[in-house]
Order: sequence, then C-alpha cells, then structure tokens
Amino acid sequence: MTEPEQPRVMDGPGTGLEDRPENAAELSPDPELSPVAEETPAAGEAPAAGEAPAAGEAPAAREVPPRPAEPPVVKNRRILPAVLRWTTAVAVFVAVGAATAYAITGMARTDVPGLATESDGRWTYPRLVKPPLPSGSPGPFAVGNVVGAHYADLRALVLPAPEGAREDKALRGSDGWLAAKDYLAEYQVKEERDELGQKLVDNGLRHIAARGWTTPDGTRTRVYLLQFDTANVVETAFASDAVAFATPNYQVRGAAEVIYDEDFPEAAAVSHVVRTAYVEEKPYGPEQVRQAYLAAGDVFAVILQSRAGTAEAVPFQQTVILQSQLLG
Repeated sequence: MTEPEQPRVMDGPGTGLEDRPENAAELSPDPELSPVAEETPAAGEAPAAGEAPAAGEAPAAREVPPRPAEPPVVKNRRILPAVLRWTTAVAVFVAVGAATAYAITGMARTDVPGLATESDGRWTYPRLVKPPLPSGSPGPFAVGNVVGAHYADLRALVLPAPEGAREDKALRGSDGWLAAKDYLAEYQVKEERDELGQKLVDNGLRHIAARGWTTPDGTRTRVYLLQFDTANVVETAFASDAVAFATPNYQVRGAAEVIYDEDFPEAAAVSHVVRTAYVEEKPYGPEQVRQAYLAAGDVFAVILQSRAGTAEAVPFQQTVILQSQLLG
C-alpha cells in the first residue's frame, strides 16, 4: 500500500518555506524545552511521530509552532529634537560670527584688541580734489604750456586744514588773496623783509593765496602760494636765489639755526615739483620751526610749521607732500 503523503509545512503565502523539508526542523520546538510523551495516545488522538495512521483515518495535521514575532521597530523619538537643537546652535554661531566680523571690519585698527597700533602722527585731511581747468586750458606741465602756468584758481589749490584744526581766518585775506606785507611778516629781519618785498615787485608777483591753522596739539601751520607770470621767474629768482641748499637766505621768525632736512624722504618727491626742506636744529628756543619751499611751474610755495617744544616730522612731511600733489 502506498504510504500516505507527508503533510506540507505551511507558514502562509510568500514566505518561501513551502515544500522545504529542511525548514521543518527549524520550525520545530526545541526538544530540550518540550517534554516527550511516553504514553500511548488515546483514541482520537493523533499518532505519535513516525507512526503510520490507521487505515481509513485521515492523517493528523502536524502542529506547527507559531512563527516568532519580529521585534517591533522602535523609532528614536529623540533624534528630531536633537537635530533641531544642533541646527539652532549652528545658526546662532553663524549669526554671532557674522556680527562680530562686521563689527571688526567697521572698527578702526586702533580699536581692535591685538591689532591696535599707535598713530604715527598723521593728520586726517578732507578728500583732496584738484579744481577744474577753464575750458581749453592745458595743465601746468602739459606739452603746450611752455610757461608752466596754473590756469586753475590758485585759491582752490591751497591745502585745506585737517580735521579738528582751528583755521587762522586772517590768512584768507580779502576775497582769498593775501597782501604781500602779511606774507613778509613771517620773516625776522627788517632788511631782509625789504629786500624780499622788492624782489616780489621786480619779478611781477600776481597773487598770494594762503591758509593757516592750529591743531589741538598746538602745531601752527602756514601755507603760502605765490604766483608769477612764468615758471622761469620762479626757478631763477626764488628756487635758486631765495633758497640755498644748506640754509634759506631769509630768516623766518622763531627759527635761529636752520639746516637742510636730510630726514625728509626722497621717495616722497612729486613729479614736476622741486622741493627744499629745512629744520631748526637744537638748541632751539621755545618752539621748533620746520619750513619747506616748492617750485611748481609759475607757483612758488612756502610752508611753515612750528610747535612749542618739538615740531613733529610726520605731520610736516604729510602737509608738504599733499600740497605738492595739488600743485603737481
């Protein structure tokens, strides 16, 4: 008689366990954990394992232990709050860093800890702009300008006072033109004033534009621009006569022993402008005087700077260079 067909192990559709005898052992309970029945099964009970069923009886279905339930997937509810906290922290750091960078870039170097350096003594001048030339007029050093004439308004070529300075309005003169006698008052010796005054007349002085100021540290500055008909007059009558290499030919008030200023940087020379600078050497009186003379085309410039104690070199050099640039 043909042996009855062994029952199939069914574990639900799609599990891949159908008709796979090896999986039967995998799904059987652990024999050590399940007691083995030794008694003969009662009537109506399923025969023991390996025992053939009686004739005419349907084979009993093998009990299949339930499949262990998969552990539930537990979502970590702490991830989202943690991400939000870190995102907020990063946003705060970025905002603080950007604000700090903006604040530092907007500060002066002397206000930034670790970068602060002492001022070298330079003054803060307003933005310098050369005045416009009359229509069709060449510049003072253009090829066609053989006389080196400054056609721009001479009063607009005078260096303005720096920020915080008190301007000496007396040097503005009448309508911006200073009288020759007020310029000559800068010189100490009467005979020299008379000689220099006559030289101004003989060489056809046209205008004197001037400006003066006093800074909070007590430094007094005077700038005089003398304009003549041609650059040749400036070069022969003043640049080579009134100014000597070792010492100026006319003594300025308050300046006793004056020598050539060898510390004035030669690299600061301005094209087409001849500069000669002097400094009062020790021992000087109550104040020290610095002076510079510029020959720029038809303009002869005189710059005087004095201060009780010591007249600092840096603001003097700065003033001379800026005035040279306006004329050059």
